[in-house]
Amino acid sequence: MLSLTVAQVTGHIRLSLESDPLLSDIWVNGEVSNLSRPSSGHCYFTLKDEAAQLRCAFFKTRSTAVALAALGHGAQVLAHGFISLYEARGDMQLYVDAVQPAGIGVLQAEFERLFAQLEVEGLFATERKRPLPEFPSKIGVVTSPTGAVFHDICHVLGRRWPLVEVVLAPTQVQGDGAGRGIIAALEHLNARDDIDAIVLARGGGSLEDLWAFNGEQVARAIFASRIPVVSAVGHETDFTIADYVADLRAPTPSAAAEMLVPDQIEIAVRVGAEAQTLSSSLAQTIGARRAALAAAQASLRRNRPAPERLASSVAAMIENMRTALVHGLAIRSERVDGRRQQLLALSPNGTLARGYALIHAADARLIVRAADVHPGEQVRVQMADGGFGARVEANGASPRPARPRAVTAEQSRLL
Repeated sequence: MLSLTVAQVTGHIRLSLESDPLLSDIWVNGEVSNLSRPSSGHCYFTLKDEAAQLRCAFFKTRSTAVALAALGHGAQVLAHGFISLYEARGDMQLYVDAVQPAGIGVLQAEFERLFAQLEVEGLFATERKRPLPEFPSKIGVVTSPTGAVFHDICHVLGRRWPLVEVVLAPTQVQGDGAGRGIIAALEHLNARDDIDAIVLARGGGSLEDLWAFNGEQVARAIFASRIPVVSAVGHETDFTIADYVADLRAPTPSAAAEMLVPDQIEIAVRVGAEAQTLSSSLAQTIGARRAALAAAQASLRRNRPAPERLASSVAAMIENMRTALVHGLAIRSERVDGRRQQLLALSPNGTLARGYALIHAADARLIVRAADVHPGEQVRVQMADGGFGARVEANGASPRPARPRAVTAEQSRLL
């Protein structure tokens, strides 16, 4: 026989309770008794009816002001949570995460509980909602293929914007399996790369009829969609969790179709007005450019030079330039001739022609002073028309002054 410890038994029971799908997400209706609110902020109480009672733990992190207000000795409430075992005492407990007065009803209580949870998580945040495309080319519709909703959507889309293409992702929208079908349809459309927007639609009905659009998994599928989603569930007064998660809520499926596409008549009128404005502006611009061109042409005609006058002017300029060039050359020729005469007069040959001579010593030195030669020395005399040799007979150079002798200090004193 198998022998287990107490901890093993209680642990097995706890795991069994927590893995039961019925007990892991449950609403319990009962009367509150033994309510305790210690300083920790947690609440502990018992739910009971005529036949049984169930211990409950409601921790501070899960409690809200509405839930705490609903708790009171003897109050009839709906408590949501999961069943588990508190192993330290061996007590089976309902771990509560939401409390509503019993008169609300289970579905409404679940709606408010899930709404509060998803709001805290940010699934309804306005800043995450995406704008719809202005001119969508292809729209996906998640709805029943047999209902009138799809026909209404197609009719409105075709009337307002015939260019758009509609892709139906058929699904059950009510009853068991509707939530899974809606999620699969959303995933199917998101797997395509040609869908610009998605309409999640069905007709009106009771809270029970619309309950598939209040499921947590459906809400998360809408939130995860990479394509903008328009929720059009029920009538204008019906609200579902899907409405709050979607990027846009439409009061009816037909209204969703109107929100998604422009009206072709309005676009035609707007395009016509823009075309008229553009045509008028273009006509004004062309007129202004034509007037400017005409003025420029007139100015060119007025200021166009006469070829005959230009030819005469050019011929006169050429003649003036020729005359100035001849005159300038004559003046410069006279100046060059004068400079040549001056150079000839100052040249050695010119000097010799005037009767002067150059005397060179026997070693070809040019003699410039009489003192540079001595009697009996042979010299060469160069004249303008030739030269001849000569011998120095006498030197008539003036004697060179004697250098003064140095005066001694004694002589200076005597003087």
